[in-house]
Amino acid sequence: MAEPIPGNPQALPLAQDLERVLEMEFKALQEQNLENFDSLQPGKAELLAALTALCPPADQLQESPHWADFIDCMRRCRDAHQRNALIIERKLDAIRGALQSLQVGTVTSGVEVYDKLGKLARFSKAKGYRDA
Repeated sequence: MAEPIPGNPQALPLAQDLERVLEMEFKALQEQNLENFDSLQPGKAELLAALTALCPPADQLQESPHWADFIDCMRRCRDAHQRNALIIERKLDAIRGALQSLQVGTVTSGVEVYDKLGKLARFSKAKGYRDA
């Protein structure tokens, strides 16, 4: 294998492509366009595989000034990926919450109701529509 330390001219353009894909993912997530988001995944996986094949180990990257622009771009990619993952996690939490609220159970299970004074209302199970 060739010595990768002087820098690989293909690595930075691939990292920039990855950064663009992550931005397109972000836009798709904002628009809730899951088809577009899903269509980006194979290309992203190919870019990551190519970058993995081109780049030296992390300790060698840090030691070489030739990789500085690449490292900066990959840090931006990491941050963009974390941002996208956070959006996905928040959407999943919202879906889980909606599903939990739709689960069959008692009418007041899991629901807190407040009275006019802003205090938690207390329901007595002894009195209800069944007793009427």
